[in-house]
Amino acid sequence: MIKVGKFIGQVKAEMKKVAWPTKPELIGSTLVVLVSTFALALYIGACDMFFSRFVNLLVSGVFK
Repeated sequence: MIKVGKFIGQVKAEMKKVAWPTKPELIGSTLVVLVSTFALALYIGACDMFFSRFVNLLVSGVFK
């Protein structure tokens, strides 16, 4: 039990050293993540659509 108490004391000491973001920083970072995730999803979706149509053209024999 002494080790557990020592561990909890060390965790509390380390948590005091953490530089927590302010609310505006947190909101800004969240918006950056959401916008970049949405943009990446659109890009991957467009690439998938392009390549699936290209493969369908190859399979259907358009380029024979």
